[in-house]
Amino acid sequence: MNNWPSIGVVIPTHHRPDLMRAALRSVLAQRYPGRLGAVVVYDRSTPDTSLEVTGDRPVRVMKNSRTPGLAGARNTGICALDTDLVAFCDDDDVWLPGKLTAQVAAMQPTTEMTTCAIAVSYQGRTVPRTAGQSIVRHADLLRSRMMMLHSSTFLLRRNAMLGGLGLVAEDAPGSQNEDWDLLLRAARREPIMNVDAPYAKIHWGRSLFQTHYDTKISSLRWMLEQHPELHGSREGAARVYGQLACWHAAVGDRRAALRWAGRATRSQWKEPRAMIGAAAALGIVKVPTVMDLLHRRGRGI
Repeated sequence: MNNWPSIGVVIPTHHRPDLMRAALRSVLAQRYPGRLGAVVVYDRSTPDTSLEVTGDRPVRVMKNSRTPGLAGARNTGICALDTDLVAFCDDDDVWLPGKLTAQVAAMQPTTEMTTCAIAVSYQGRTVPRTAGQSIVRHADLLRSRMMMLHSSTFLLRRNAMLGGLGLVAEDAPGSQNEDWDLLLRAARREPIMNVDAPYAKIHWGRSLFQTHYDTKISSLRWMLEQHPELHGSREGAARVYGQLACWHAAVGDRRAALRWAGRATRSQWKEPRAMIGAAAALGIVKVPTVMDLLHRRGRGI
């Protein structure tokens, strides 16, 4: 008897057919002993029904029937599945062999969510990003977004998402920071089990939202409203305030950038994002240049 839980993988996509096919191939190549299938959800684009497959590893194709954007596309896929677990894989990322088996093996009876570390690929260079811990709690995610817990590593119990945990937040501006919001909500209920080995390759520089600084600003302010406890974490608050300083500087709002940089410094005097934001506001550096340098090291602002 096969006691491995069934898994459905949601792959949202938007006008990236070649990348999406690579993501799908990496999902179907998993040597997972349980039932495994995928749903490719087309967001504001025409579905390619030639991808549909029946059999042991079925692939379904559908249009986003909910709010336009990444969150609505993910929720469309979740609601269409009938599996025990649901996983996410973005259309520009790929999974590495052994991902699902390792994550399922790490789950405890009460576990609602598991993640794994990542390998960041940027301009021909790949850098591993690990968390240094196998259990992630709510307080950890208040202190830091923990970017290595990428959405393409998420594996969750579907009944939790349809129940008390809830679906992906569709009101997150531009479908940004909805992944951090989900992590915080999940960790508030149960600790997240993290397999601290890179089982997903994340391609930076391909994001459709990388330079949408206005959306970055509104999504961070949304996070502060949804999770006011962030203000109570000196490290976490300084990080968010520093990011807001950087994004305001990137759109040319010098006064707001300096104001947020000041708040970040008061919360945590050594917060580097405050220094970057202030320097950018004063014209000493440019935010895209700093982002490029950080991305080469597998890091971001």
